[in-house]
Amino acid sequence: MNTIRTLILSALMLAVAVAYGQSADSVRAGKEVVNAQMIGVGAAEILDTYLSPEKYKGTELRYISHTIRRRGASRWSRMLVHQGSFIYADNRSGNGGEMAGMYTFTYGLHHNWCFLGGALRVMAGGQADAEAGFVYNTRNGNNPAQARLALNIAPSAAAAYGFRLGRVPVWARYEASVPLFGLMFSPNYGQSYYEIFSRGDYDHNVVPTTFVCAPSFRQMFTLDFTFGRTTLRLGYLGDFRQAAVNNLKYHTYSNMLLIGFVRHFKLTRIIP
Repeated sequence: MNTIRTLILSALMLAVAVAYGQSADSVRAGKEVVNAQMIGVGAAEILDTYLSPEKYKGTELRYISHTIRRRGASRWSRMLVHQGSFIYADNRSGNGGEMAGMYTFTYGLHHNWCFLGGALRVMAGGQADAEAGFVYNTRNGNNPAQARLALNIAPSAAAAYGFRLGRVPVWARYEASVPLFGLMFSPNYGQSYYEIFSRGDYDHNVVPTTFVCAPSFRQMFTLDFTFGRTTLRLGYLGDFRQAAVNNLKYHTYSNMLLIGFVRHFKLTRIIP
């Protein structure tokens, strides 16, 4: 009887060990994900000579979802950024305004290096930015609005350094990108949207751009403070976009303060 019990117990233990081993073998190294949700508020300047030769200055509100994904021990990471912004600005005399809205999606691929025992992390690579938005002038009767559509390819880089401020872990991070070339939509000088879309009169409205005719620059500096399980992010964003095409000039200069929260988590894939 004792022998039978011993055999049954041994069989059960073996079955558990096999099941555990199979489940352990089925777990693959997952993705490490760092996601930051941020709100930015600051000063903005708009120039769009299709609508007005005046520069308009005002306030911008921006939402940013910034995600970095990395698989296991891979040295490559992916960056996905969603941005939505709204600007309301006035001219110098205060008798007219412009409103602008923009959505930007960024996809980046970067190689990663670690130094100083992991305290210093550097990433470099490239990214693609797709932008869609509008500018509306409250004073114009004819052609009161301008569409903004653009696609840019840019080299980009970032560096992060970890240290402690007393008992609080802190990560300081800086990232920057400079568009090299792309495409943008623009009416030609004196051309109306009626001519473009109703009459179908194409006049060089899809314009190739380079860093010469559309010199632009984006930078972001942030500090992440971890309190227990909560990570608070504070930072600065400078986004400077400009172009001179089809005898028209455009620019949007943004300087803003950022505040948000950061989440770190892992996605583990289990194969049945």
